[in-house]
Amino acid sequence: MKKRVFTIFFALLLSVISAIPVFAESNVARLLDEPDLLSDSEEADLESKLDEISERQKVDIVVAAVNSLEGMTAMEYADDFYDYNGYGFGAEKDGILFLISMGERDWYISTTGYGITAITDAGREYIAEQFIDDLSGGEYAAAFTTFAELCDEFITQAKTGEPYDVDHMPEEPFDPFGCLIIALGASFVISLIATGIMKGQLKSVHSQLVADSYVKEGSMRLTKEKDLFLYKKVDRRERPKPEDSGNSGSSGGSKTHTSSSGTTHGGGGGKF
Repeated sequence: MKKRVFTIFFALLLSVISAIPVFAESNVARLLDEPDLLSDSEEADLESKLDEISERQKVDIVVAAVNSLEGMTAMEYADDFYDYNGYGFGAEKDGILFLISMGERDWYISTTGYGITAITDAGREYIAEQFIDDLSGGEYAAAFTTFAELCDEFITQAKTGEPYDVDHMPEEPFDPFGCLIIALGASFVISLIATGIMKGQLKSVHSQLVADSYVKEGSMRLTKEKDLFLYKKVDRRERPKPEDSGNSGSSGGSKTHTSSSGTTHGGGGGKF
């Protein structure tokens, strides 16, 4: 009888263990680079940054790069990776996880606890706009570093009681190149106005309708003719913004959902 009870208990235990995702393990690092996207020095620098921000802010900042989502959605994989690896500070498991999957070219940011407050839906879209070009261009260290540093900034702002949200985002950094372009454009407009005024003062000179009118008869003979195309037509289209599975509304804040472990998460993602 005891042997039968033990057999049933062991079978139930195995069924529970098999239900846990295969990536579950305890005391996992805050950085996973399964596809080996980073050099050893980049990995060390990023892991040090993630640990420093996490410990100082008491909010886990995690980056996970994987080869495949293994049939799951990016949201499911990110949430379960966070939950079953035991990330998060305090009772609410405060943290923010950035997942990318090379197989599906998906990215996803999963927020938990205070991470939901600090990174609103609008805030997450802003952060994505800052790293998406580096991520798409294969500059993974730069993309992950931007994510970590912006999480730090957003958490600090949230602790003031006014998280970054709709109509309240970080000020854009000073762009000297952009200012130079504006100055050159203004100078060009001013020069056009000045030359227009000078042209208007020339009362005794009138433009001719054809080029031949400016050539003295018999003074020039063409020996060779060739057609040159001076202009071409270029169609420009606005680059689409990153797809997002949880776009923010005008009311701001964060939309939430419940993961397979029963934990409440915010988040969203797209393609890169």
